[in-house]
Amino acid sequence: MSEPILIGKSATTEVFFLPQMGNRHGLITGATGTGKTVSLQALAQQFSDMGTPVFMADVKGDLAGISQAGGDNEKVKTRLKDLGLPEPTWAGAPTTLWDVFGEQGHPVRATISDMGPLLLSRMLDLNDTQAGVLTMVFKIADDNQMLLLDLKDLHSMLQFVGDNAKQFTTDYGNVSAASIGAIQRGLLTLESQGADKFFGEPMLNIDDMMQTVSGKGVVNIMAADKLMQSPRLYGAFLLWMLSELFEKLPEIGDIEKPKFAFFFDEAHLLFADAPKVLLEKIEQVVRLIRSKGVGVYFVTQNPIDIPDTVLGQLGNRVQHALRAFTPRDQKAVQVAATTMRENPDLDIATVITELGVGEALVSTLDAKGTPNITQRVFMIPPASRLGPATDNERTQLIRQSIVAGVYEQTVDSESAYEKLQARAAETAKAAEEAQKADEGGFLGGIFGGSDSKKKTSSRNDSLLESAAKSMIRAASSNIGREITRGILGSLFGSKRR
Repeated sequence: MSEPILIGKSATTEVFFLPQMGNRHGLITGATGTGKTVSLQALAQQFSDMGTPVFMADVKGDLAGISQAGGDNEKVKTRLKDLGLPEPTWAGAPTTLWDVFGEQGHPVRATISDMGPLLLSRMLDLNDTQAGVLTMVFKIADDNQMLLLDLKDLHSMLQFVGDNAKQFTTDYGNVSAASIGAIQRGLLTLESQGADKFFGEPMLNIDDMMQTVSGKGVVNIMAADKLMQSPRLYGAFLLWMLSELFEKLPEIGDIEKPKFAFFFDEAHLLFADAPKVLLEKIEQVVRLIRSKGVGVYFVTQNPIDIPDTVLGQLGNRVQHALRAFTPRDQKAVQVAATTMRENPDLDIATVITELGVGEALVSTLDAKGTPNITQRVFMIPPASRLGPATDNERTQLIRQSIVAGVYEQTVDSESAYEKLQARAAETAKAAEEAQKADEGGFLGGIFGGSDSKKKTSSRNDSLLESAAKSMIRAASSNIGREITRGILGSLFGSKRR
């Protein structure tokens, strides 16, 4: 078994974290300015040092300092001295920078099909009826082997289904024109937020995040300061990543240390106004993913931001100070106090409001998976730098990254957009050839008056319509392999192509 890790200390108490309990999930909470970010960075570096890769979103832009050696912060040195601890070997962690917009790190992309209708409905803020129509569009695309890779594919597929709604009513149900319009408008809004850069290929290979360098786990940092301007896109992206981990990793049971540690900062954005079906999926993934060696750690201001069904699965707790100024704050204090193991020497509800910066109430799991008694301690600061990396340091990290050059160039594979364009071209060509044949006929040449032109136009329109309907019927009868999506998007139980 891996050695216990000292994460907190007071004059009389030491709190240790057991690596074999790292996949039992955790929670870091506290008001702004109480030390959550430092605790997150310290725990992430501890995971890295033990050889566990880490993912975390950098919401405020100050986590990339984990890539650089510390030792230049006098407050940190004073804290270590006060706790009677020697200075560590100051060092950064191997770090890979990512950015959905490709500006502060390597681009991160997913395909529309892999995201799935459930998460996409969440992004677009669709109601139940609109979400049902979107699910229908995905199903029609699957059945006709139309890959939905980027936004132009989905735009084309929505237009195709809307224009031919009557053709799909029998097999798929009614297609609401109003719902199609609402989805299209939602996609335009999503594009204006930069989502067109996120959807496409090459799609992120989750294996590229699960790397080690010289025995240390790579810390993957996603720039999220800009992404936070689109909270639904941020939340859906992180849930998609978690679902990718869930799908990809095999069951491994009890292990010495997690295979991957996943930190959800600003966790309240994942659950705010989330529909019941999505909350159930999140609960399912959190409950089951620990058996695949993944530890999920939620970081937020108040424990009441996390649904009870999820909160009950978070075994390792770090509770920084809360301020009980409002009724909601007072409720948060009570929730935090009642969900941590009691300490007869501490009035937890009172102490929570008295904690200083960097001080926390901590309860970790013992070797049997039972919560230890809650202790009041100062969190041990990390050996890396506290604060952001410089622009030059970021540039160097990106240039020397183990995935440098892999995701920078986009790929536009043949997909729904190209196939629908080809169908339209074939239909137009067939109509044109029919018109030429009709105009060149013997009787048409002799009796080509105005009545003849009207009949010719009518016949051409009929032929064009017939050709289009024939193509649609042929495509609908060609049921191919369904395109898979992640567990949060999969509705049809298909396998990855």
